[in-house]
Amino acid sequence: MIYTVTLNPAVDYVVHLPAFAEGATNRATGEEIYFGGKGINVSLVLRELGVTSTALGFVAGFTGDALEAHLAAAGVQTDFLRLPEGFTRINVKVKSGGRESEINGKGPAVPLEMVEVLLEKLDRLEEGDTLVLAGSVPGTLPSNIYERMLAHLSGRGVRFVVDAEGALLRATLGYRPFLIKPNRRELSGLVGRTLSNDGELAAAARELQAAGAQNVLVSLGGEGALLLDAEGTVHRAPAVGGAAVNTVGAGDSMVAGFLAGISRGYDRALRLGLAAGGATAGLPGLAGRADILALLKG
Repeated sequence: MIYTVTLNPAVDYVVHLPAFAEGATNRATGEEIYFGGKGINVSLVLRELGVTSTALGFVAGFTGDALEAHLAAAGVQTDFLRLPEGFTRINVKVKSGGRESEINGKGPAVPLEMVEVLLEKLDRLEEGDTLVLAGSVPGTLPSNIYERMLAHLSGRGVRFVVDAEGALLRATLGYRPFLIKPNRRELSGLVGRTLSNDGELAAAARELQAAGAQNVLVSLGGEGALLLDAEGTVHRAPAVGGAAVNTVGAGDSMVAGFLAGISRGYDRALRLGLAAGGATAGLPGLAGRADILALLKG
């Protein structure tokens, strides 16, 4: 079983305007609502690929109710912890004139005792299960919560997947995560230098592997991806799909595709990851099964 953790999920409210006038009433020409957060995105795309997962994390208020209802309708299993106050955050994205402005909500405060309850929930994970930790840690939670979760499960044969940035990711390497997925900018920040070509990317990935990561999947946007697998082999593949219209969720989709394909080997995992990421990048929301398979076969 795959379990995903989203510590600060969100409802994204996207508004389209012909032009934005500050200090005036603006009337939208279109609007959409998306439910997500990085771990939730992974669960949604896994469901499209026929893989069962359970989404964990914190929800609150009427927006938390709507999020749970959406995931249930999509066929995703959930076991969220409900917070006593506040509401699951709303992110407002205003698109006008080819530009996008964002106002991201703060999200509800998480009492420290709820962190302990989350750790207790992780006790259900068994040998061979996979735990996906994705995204940033909200300010109301301990900054070392990822480490605490991995330490809590250490030695139980659980596979760890971490999709995070900077110090948050680096602190998890000692727990030998099965997969990490930095992009070029994030990988460059982790090793402290600019990475201009495949050789430099592979060398940087080997540094993270030496620090503990088993598989390092580097997402490169329109240039595809580079995978350094646990056996030390470098795999390089180009992007699939057309021009990107939306980068939100593309990396999460790549993680989902990789996990859905890994049982059939690294090449299949990389191809399916690229197809899932490319399909989402070409759509306003997360890709569906048909979108992904069309790119996989193309």
